[in-house]
Amino acid sequence: MKYSSSVDLAVPPESVHPYVSDLARYPQWMALVHSAESCGDHVWNVELRAKVGVFARSKRLRMRRTMDDGTVVVFERDENDGRNHAPWVMRVTLVPTAAGCSVQIDLSYGGNLWTAGVLDRVLASHVDAGKSGLAQLVHGA
Repeated sequence: MKYSSSVDLAVPPESVHPYVSDLARYPQWMALVHSAESCGDHVWNVELRAKVGVFARSKRLRMRRTMDDGTVVVFERDENDGRNHAPWVMRVTLVPTAAGCSVQIDLSYGGNLWTAGVLDRVLASHVDAGKSGLAQLVHGA
């Protein structure tokens, strides 16, 4: 699955960057990220959690920040258990605009946990809700 979403914010990219470059801050603004614990060296243990009616699905991932140039931040799944895992990649791009910046979130993943159509939509809705949470957080900062 691949999903992209963007939000325009009335703050400069450097005001948004701290919230999107550190996965430990994502639970503050994106409910999908239930927890993110830093392991050092740009690595986090992340638990994603989403509800579908009375059911909840969760997924634990070890994610590494593989790029951060101040305007593009990329996180990729980086498990260290010796097994072959489905890829997860999230790319956040901060584009300066006349009014502040545009935040583009591109998420792609493989595997079968989230691929049941309904779960794809739930995941997309969580990412979209996170845009609102990010806007509230950076505008209140």
